[in-house]
Amino acid sequence: MRLRGVFRAAKLPNGQRAIGTKWVFKIKRKADGSIEKYKARLVAKGFRQKYGIDYTETFSPVVKYVTLRMVIAISKHFGWPIDQLDVVTAFLYGVMKEQVFCVIPEGVELDSTFDCLELVKSIYGLKQASRVWNETFDEYVCSIGFQVSDFDPCLYIKTSDGHCVFILVYVDDVLVTGSSLELIAQTKNDLKTRFEMTDSGKCAFVLGIELLDGEDGSVTLCQRRYVDDILKRFGMDDCKAVASPVDMSSRLVSSDATTKVDAPFREAVGALMHLTTATRPDTAFAVGYVSRFMENPQEEHWVAVKRIFRYLQGTKTHGICYKPSARIDFRGYSDADWAGDLTDRKSTSGYTFMLLGAPVSWGSKKQPSVSLSTSEAEYIALSLAIQEGKWIHRLLCEIVMAANEEGPELMIHEDNQSCIKMTKNPVNHGRAKHIDIKYHHIRDEVKRGEVKLKYCETAVMLADIMTKVMNFRLLGPSAKRKVNIYL
Repeated sequence: MRLRGVFRAAKLPNGQRAIGTKWVFKIKRKADGSIEKYKARLVAKGFRQKYGIDYTETFSPVVKYVTLRMVIAISKHFGWPIDQLDVVTAFLYGVMKEQVFCVIPEGVELDSTFDCLELVKSIYGLKQASRVWNETFDEYVCSIGFQVSDFDPCLYIKTSDGHCVFILVYVDDVLVTGSSLELIAQTKNDLKTRFEMTDSGKCAFVLGIELLDGEDGSVTLCQRRYVDDILKRFGMDDCKAVASPVDMSSRLVSSDATTKVDAPFREAVGALMHLTTATRPDTAFAVGYVSRFMENPQEEHWVAVKRIFRYLQGTKTHGICYKPSARIDFRGYSDADWAGDLTDRKSTSGYTFMLLGAPVSWGSKKQPSVSLSTSEAEYIALSLAIQEGKWIHRLLCEIVMAANEEGPELMIHEDNQSCIKMTKNPVNHGRAKHIDIKYHHIRDEVKRGEVKLKYCETAVMLADIMTKVMNFRLLGPSAKRKVNIYL
């Protein structure tokens, strides 16, 4: 901290107050769970800060999981290396804009004329710490020739002499990849010149996700260690495995009971949600299903959560596998389960976008209104898929065009013929006239040619498992592709 010039000794001005501090000790572990190092960090008691006095803005972006998966997949497709760096005590680089004082930490001795420390740089625990660090990193990366992506503020792109290099940043974790080894090395040297960094070389473990390389050039993203951790955390590490995350014979409904189940329901659902958004699309519907009962969970809802843990017990090594191909294969799938909720009869929307043979984005969401037909439910689901698809498509095109490749078209598969007809012309006006205008952007997208729709049979609808309960063990050969494509 002295080397970084984080503090300067000061006397507390009249009317000001000093924020408390504390030491935090932590063990950092490797991908296999073994100890990497012991860490000690001084943190501020940021909860004592006052808005408008000690801080104003606090938001700081991080790279999106979709962007992370996409860049990893594209890098493997082109055979690019992916290097990982970690910024040492990253927050200590952020320059403070507000005048903030803190009490003298334990173990620090100052002259008796000083009674506090003034923060020149940010420290961990301050509400604005992550923001000022991100601003510092962003300013420097742009100064060395990188441009911020139009579609993800934590993706940086640089092109030079027909080559490209990418930087992804998640707080203090940095990934560097590109088409030129020379550009990658130069980028890493530039970063190390400005920031103290740990260079881990080839990326094998990032944000709790393992990257497992296959002999065929593929890469599999999985979270075996995280699954083990949450199973142990919720006392399910010795449970018996089951074939599917949701019990086919049960249908959950909301309860008006005045008492709640005595179990860490919300904590467990949150832990499962993190896994689902990162590497496990096969649990998307199940986790979304149980999350509907967060307000007043009962015993049957907790049993449903434990069922998901039991499914994970038998599928710890499952993940997403991206394989290089002759061309960049990108396509989307949209589906809906009409009136699937037994309480309010609302439908569930689901979508999956595939890149190089595996999902790069997926979602399962309960619709906000009651649909009067399957066509209407599919139409509303398609609206959600197109909103996600347009952003993903633009991001993908930005990445591949930096590599001097032509971006693929945005094709979404739909298994409802009436829904497809509704997007092209106002057929069945009497049955569709009540649909909210906010969903009719679909017609403009199709008319302009920005989105192409293609009919597919239900047997090959890959978004099917995002919308309904399915028994994975009993699926037929054609339907199993809906599941195995994710594993």
